[in-house]
Formats: sequence, C-alpha cells, structure tokens
Amino acid sequence: MGLHSAQKKHFPLKGIGGVVALFEAELRKSEPDLALLSLVLGFAEHFLAVNRVIPINVPGVRFEPLELDCPNSCFPTVELGMLSALHERFAAQIRGAVDLSQYRRPAGGSSRELVKKVSDVIWNSLSRSYFKDRAHIQSLFSLITGTKLDSSGVAFAVVAACQVLGLRDVHLALSEDHAWVIFGKNGEETAEVTWHGKGNEDRRGQTVAAGVGERSWLYLKGSYMKCNRNMEVAFMVCAINPSLDLHTDSSEMLQLQQRLLWLLYERGDLERYPMAMGTLADLEDQEPIPGKESPHAIHLKAVNSAKKYYNNEHIYPFMYLAGYHYRHREVREALGAWAEAAQVMQDYCLSCYSLRVSFFFSITHFPPTHPPQDQPIQASALQDPECFAHLLRFYDGICKWEEGSPTPVLHVGWATYLVQSLSRFDPQIRQRVSIITKEPEPQDDDDQSSEDPREGRRRGPRRESRLEDQASPPTQSTPTTPVPPPTQPNQAKKVGGEGGTRRRSSGLRGGDPEGKAKSSSPVPSPLQQLPSPSGSPLVAFRSKKMKGMKELLSAPKVNASAIKLQLTAQSQVQMKRQKSTPSGDYTMSFMKRQRKSL
Repeated sequence: MGLHSAQKKHFPLKGIGGVVALFEAELRKSEPDLALLSLVLGFAEHFLAVNRVIPINVPGVRFEPLELDCPNSCFPTVELGMLSALHERFAAQIRGAVDLSQYRRPAGGSSRELVKKVSDVIWNSLSRSYFKDRAHIQSLFSLITGTKLDSSGVAFAVVAACQVLGLRDVHLALSEDHAWVIFGKNGEETAEVTWHGKGNEDRRGQTVAAGVGERSWLYLKGSYMKCNRNMEVAFMVCAINPSLDLHTDSSEMLQLQQRLLWLLYERGDLERYPMAMGTLADLEDQEPIPGKESPHAIHLKAVNSAKKYYNNEHIYPFMYLAGYHYRHREVREALGAWAEAAQVMQDYCLSCYSLRVSFFFSITHFPPTHPPQDQPIQASALQDPECFAHLLRFYDGICKWEEGSPTPVLHVGWATYLVQSLSRFDPQIRQRVSIITKEPEPQDDDDQSSEDPREGRRRGPRRESRLEDQASPPTQSTPTTPVPPPTQPNQAKKVGGEGGTRRRSSGLRGGDPEGKAKSSSPVPSPLQQLPSPSGSPLVAFRSKKMKGMKELLSAPKVNASAIKLQLTAQSQVQMKRQKSTPSGDYTMSFMKRQRKSL
C-alpha cells in the first residue's frame, strides 16, 4: 500500500511550514493518516528534543535554519524515503499479525475480540522493561525505532493500527488523565487497551463501565471525549513534548505545536477538546502570534466547551485558566478559577493521585507571598472579600471531595496552609462574606431546578432569593464584582537553539496589559458570585468540615489550633481505621513528613 501520490508530493518536508502544509492537507480528508502524521512529529521531536545535535554529520538527515540570523535554530528536513519506510513497516507489522477473516464483524463496527487482538499486537511489540512515564515516547516513531510507548501512546497506536486495518469505527476516548478506545455502532462500546494505575494494571479488553460507575476522575463519570479523526490528530499535537531537560525546551518544537494547534483551532477541530484549547492558550500567552485571538478568550472557550459538551465535569479547563490569571498576578480571578475547579472535583471519588498533587500546588501558592518588586500582586487582593469567598469555596470543595473516603486529604499539612491563608485576611474582610450552612430547598419550577448541585451557584433570582433567606448577615457590605472564568500553569521554557540559551522562564510574571484586549469580541464569564441580601459575597458550604468552622472563619482572631483540629480530626479517625498505608500513596506519606516538621 504505502503512501499515496498526493501525500508524497509534500516531501521533502522543509521547516515548520512544510509540516503544517502536510497536516492541513490530511485534515481536509475524511481519514487523515494518523500513522504518517505521528511519524512526522516523532521524527522532528527526536532530532530537536530527544537527540539534539549540532546539525552536521547526521547520516541521512539534513537541517535547515528556521531563521537566517539564528544558525542554531534549525529544523530537520523530513525525507520521503525514511518516512515511507517507517510507514510501511508499521502497516506491515499490523497487517501481518491480524487476520480479519478470523474475527466476526457485527453490523456497524468491530468486535471486542478484534480490538483486543490489535491491542495485543501493539502491547507485544513493546520492550519488556522500561520506565513507562519517561518523556518523548508518545509517537509511532518511538514505537517503530525504539519499541517504547507511554500509556496514552499505546492507546493512540491501537487506534492508528485499527485505521491501517480499515476499522473506521475504532476511535480514541480521552479523559483528563487516561485514554482508551470506543468502537461499534455510534461508538457505544468501550475497551481498555493500555495500562493505568500505580501498578500499571493491565485491564485490556475490559469496558470502562466500572470506572464510570465509581465516579473516578479517570473516566469523568462518563463525560469523556469521544474523538473523531481530526480530534485524534489534535491529540498527537497536544502530546508533543518539547523538553530538552527539566529547565529548557526546544523553541522549534514549541513553534510547531503552536502553529498546528492554531490550524486545528481555526478549522473548528478543537471545539470539543478543552485541554487542547488550554494548551494553545498557554503557548500563545508565552509567545503570542500577532493578530491572533487572545489567550484569555481561548481559555474561556475551553471552560465553556467543558460545560456545553461534557456536563461541566472537566477540571483542567479551570486549572489552565487559574494558571493564566496566576501568572498575570490576577489573584481574585485565579482564586475564583481554582474554586470552580474544586467545586467540580468534589463529586469525584478520592482515588486520584494526580488531582491531589495539582490541588496541593494550588493551596501552597495563594495568595503569592513573595512577588517580584516590579510585578506586585493586586494591591487589594487581601482586602477583597471575594478573594476570601473564593478561598472558602476552594477548601469546601476539597473537604467535600474527601468525605467518606478512607484516604484523607486535609491532613495537618494542608490545614497549616489554610490557616496561613486565612490569617492574611483582616477580620473585617472575613466578616463581609455571608456563609450558608443549610442546603437550599428544592425548586418546583422546571427552569430553575437542576440535579447538579453545582448549578445552584449560577441560577437566577428565584434560586438566589431562597439562599438569601438562609444567609447569616455580614458585618459590613461591599459591592459584588463578577469574576472572569478559570488554566493550568504553563511551565515551558524556550531555548533558542543548540546553545540552550533560555528565551523565557516559567516564573511568575506580570501580564501583558494588552493580553486580554486582543480578542475581537468580549467573551462572557462563566463564573458568577452569588450576592447576599446586602450585596456582599455569599458562600454555600456543602462539606461537614467547613460547616463546622463557620464561626471560626469570621472570628476577630484566627484560632489556628481550633481550625486545624476541625480539619484533621475526621482524617485522623479515618486513618486509624486503615490497617496499613499504601506504599505509593503520596498524601499519606506527605502527612507523616509534615508531622515531623511541626
């Protein structure tokens, strides 16, 4: 089979423009060639990030400068012969191992046995022992040349292999921390095809129904992404890893990723892909392309996408947006975004290590304590009752998240940070926030009711009037300001070529005053703060721990001991019920270290 003549005419691929032109041509087809595009990206990443060398004396590979005045910034020319050989090798490997005549083909799609067989082929082609989470092993180039793939790379390879076999019903399914496949009529069937979990458990061939039923974040309670081919192309672009080491990135790979994401975004292929929009916005925030939409506007579209298509069950769009505001020293907006993330998170089960790490980062960085002298945080942040209200909502979400779980989150380490944050707000500021500790009464009006408890924060006047009846009156009043919506911190560092010179650091930095003015039209904020009768911020607690702290939170003096006791008492009881501590549990081991240091 091999490559078609229409594909061959693009070779050799010269520079970023050549790669973008190939992607653009493939995206216009009903079936873009996943294997070809993944091999191209993997080839470029290998020579620009994995094995970055002085661009001379590399057998079979030519390098051309991206900029005439920057000889160290080069891009490898992708020759037809090499890519065609790799492409044919992958196709031959799959076709030689899978005899389609041996498997039933139900109407409208593939069988589970066939999908499992394809995953066996990919699985058995991998090296027996290697570190599964290492960088730069996500593409088919890594599979063919190094027999290594990370977890999501295996799932993608299975989909690409199914495409080679003509199984057009098999597509990639993505959550925010896991990947599997969907197949059959209308993608109704699901199958695990890769490992996941701390022990790299192999559940290949099984459905994901159990994970959805137990409300695991790995499966987003069923609100996961069901990809089409163009979204699968977007996935491989998002999976690009430009890092040279822990401190520097390949500027060329960042530029390539940014250009390709713009191509997908402007075609409309990212409309149902919130994380891809977050990645694009972060790249644009770091190195903007003139005339393009503002990163802030893209972040808001990512949040709205998660709400529109995924029942507001995605957490990362808010984390991305929080990171954007955090980098731009917009404390109130960042706190509001993290609070929204915590409100979404609270309805998931407490088995997700990645979430615990992400949210622990959040609590240790707010409010920023040591900003650069030339980039002060908002002077009014600690004098803003809405900042305090967002902080309470954030912790209420975490407390609700851990309820009923044998693994506590709010151990003494987290509690210490909460006390430190609370103590930075003056008593009169804390007392301006009205706190509700009762659940709102159910609504009879169809337009106002919702089964989603989070929706109560965004309902109209009738829902608010019922909440007002339950609110404790604040000591003072302050006008309410709508809070713009919530991103994940971008830690990319650029390098300008072989010398490794850093072009931009990942530290906290001030926002470009024109950063949010580039949007051609205003984007409505998805976040709203409920007003109390007096117009001050209103917070409705759902967690038992935060309800029990209501009086402590508005007291003239922060009682650190009482707050820590309230936050950790239940966790200590839960700990004693456990027979042993899992060796790989970050939260439990972290708590032990914190006790020793206090």
